[in-house]
Amino acid sequence: MATPFFSVSVLAAAAALLAAGLADAQSLPQVSVTGKAVEAAPGLAGFTEPPARLPMQVLSLSSERLADLGVSQLSGLTKLDASVSDAYQAAGYWSQLKVRGFDLDNRFNLRRDGLPISGETALSLANKAAVEVLKGSSGLQAGTSAPAGLVNLVVKRPLADDATTLMLGAIEGGTLEASLDHSQRFGANREFGLRVNLAVARLDPQVRNTKGNAHTAALAAEWRPRVDTLVEAEVELNRQSQPSQDGFSLLGNQLPDASRIDPNLNLNNQPWTLPVVFDNTHASLRVQHKLAGGWRAQAALGAQRLRTDDRNAFAFGLDCNENSTFDGVYYCDRFGPDGRFDLYDFRSENEHRDTTSLDISASGPVQLAGMRHELTVGGLTSQFKSRFQQQAYNFTGIGHIDGSVVTAPKPALTGENTHRDERSNELYLRDRVVLGSDTSLWMGLRHTRLDRKSVRTDGSRPTDYAQSVTTPWLALSHAIASEWLIYASWGQGVESEVAPNRARYRNAGEALPALKSRQIEAGLKTGTQRVEGALTVFDIRRPLWRDVLLPGFAECSADDSCERRADGVARHRGVEASADLKWSGGGLFASAMHLRARRQGSADASLNGLTPPNVPKTTLKAQLRQDLLPGLQVQLGLRHEGRRFATPDNSVAVPAWTVADAGLRYTAGTGSQTWIWRAAIDNVTNRRAWRESPWQFEHSYLYPLAPRTFRTSLEVRL
Repeated sequence: MATPFFSVSVLAAAAALLAAGLADAQSLPQVSVTGKAVEAAPGLAGFTEPPARLPMQVLSLSSERLADLGVSQLSGLTKLDASVSDAYQAAGYWSQLKVRGFDLDNRFNLRRDGLPISGETALSLANKAAVEVLKGSSGLQAGTSAPAGLVNLVVKRPLADDATTLMLGAIEGGTLEASLDHSQRFGANREFGLRVNLAVARLDPQVRNTKGNAHTAALAAEWRPRVDTLVEAEVELNRQSQPSQDGFSLLGNQLPDASRIDPNLNLNNQPWTLPVVFDNTHASLRVQHKLAGGWRAQAALGAQRLRTDDRNAFAFGLDCNENSTFDGVYYCDRFGPDGRFDLYDFRSENEHRDTTSLDISASGPVQLAGMRHELTVGGLTSQFKSRFQQQAYNFTGIGHIDGSVVTAPKPALTGENTHRDERSNELYLRDRVVLGSDTSLWMGLRHTRLDRKSVRTDGSRPTDYAQSVTTPWLALSHAIASEWLIYASWGQGVESEVAPNRARYRNAGEALPALKSRQIEAGLKTGTQRVEGALTVFDIRRPLWRDVLLPGFAECSADDSCERRADGVARHRGVEASADLKWSGGGLFASAMHLRARRQGSADASLNGLTPPNVPKTTLKAQLRQDLLPGLQVQLGLRHEGRRFATPDNSVAVPAWTVADAGLRYTAGTGSQTWIWRAAIDNVTNRRAWRESPWQFEHSYLYPLAPRTFRTSLEVRL
């Protein structure tokens, strides 16, 4: 298939922009960055070199950059980087992301200061110094995870200088926000530090029937008992209570006209609708100690305790329930052609998800075979436990996409849930071998022992299995000129699953062979104070599971009628270009990606060559900033996502869309204080389109672009 002209032009423009910026780098004026208490964020990659010198793509987004764009949830990362896109983003629910076309697994692909956490909750950014995205090579940092990337939340720690920041904000619709960030040091030698973050919000977005509230309280402390030892501890409490947003869907075999759909309509609008409530506690303790010979030892203990009340008036299909109004036509994966759908009362309350992890490592230089090695060895043990009650998923009647139908609640707890236990013990090694003044060999190896159990809340369908997996990673980099780096890498990731313990599966309850994904990547990178950029090509192969019908059966519903097997791969090949240019009075942060994602090697030939749903082929993101007057800066944003499909069979395409954003930032100093006013309009032209088309629970969903939205905030730094 020929590459569309737009795809070529976007990537060519990005590469030309990068080259032009690099060519002019020496002539750019000196850029000075001033301010109080600048903090350094630890790197998820695990190596000490700066991102521009690493043979991988690592994106680090500071809290200030996120504030300029009004990003307060992980879902907002889709504004910033072309490789990150939406994967079922519903207001009031947890964020779900794609990286390079693959869904990040919220159970395994998120980290908090490098330690595993569950993303099946609303994660607060109020006390986060930065958000990191590691693209590819997830097996280097995770025992099991979906391929293509990891996301790491970097917690705010006490600063070198005392500082206080106050913020007030408002978003069109009625959302009001306020926060306090205070850092202070104590002691004769300022060896003690404290940082307090408090945030509160009244949530009232333009999407109707989603009023709620959220608050965060966090305390981080550090103690340096001696010059070579640092002890850090922190705790975070946050809560969000807000009704979630139901998705729209296909109308029969037709894509609804987005221009005729009210983007503020929420189909979760029944009188009995209750909020989804997330109560979260996070805590960690970290000790770092410098050893002789340039070595450093570290131990980090983390704990996450989540409690959730998950409730929704859930729209799903039509005429697929025994109590539905059977018309003889079934739309189990979409709404009916006339806009009708089955509506369910879903309630799963008092869900508990607990994660505890301990990471111990040592790193430093060593001479072996006449070469310098920068070595890290360590171990990570983590334990996850989820406990649930019975749940409700009861048919209440037939709804309509105009939101006019009212049904009666049916909250009876009639369905079973599933408890899950997992223990993971991992040993890892990372090594950078200096082959010459300009060339390095990078290696990583992680061995993981898994023990997993699950059982239904009534004690039925138990599973229990153990598995050991090893994931290697290898890269070679060479500095071809000052500040220029080329590299190539190869790595594996792994996913583990058990066949569902249900009568229909002949291999019910059996552990499936660990499926190892593979990624090859090559890139060109540069990084200076004024210019950072990269041009990257990648090829990812991810094995897939599929339910295979066995001979003698018409469908996978009778006892022993099918097996879950490995069946072919998802192959994602793409090219990325990114540039972060800084000049006196302004800068440009831009990225583009062209992605070819296909199903290959399935025993069912009809599946081969298909594109996974909700994966745009071409993506472009750009943020421009330029000073107009002393203290006054204009900010312009552009987001483009190409055509995608709404169904796995590629029968319905969703058109591309482009959105422009604009904002102003005014900074004024009064004595020791700095005042920052921000005002912005997202979706300036009020573009109407389908933002994404996630395929979830064997059902096609559609989420519209948010309408034109005004937001403003005032930040005072003391």
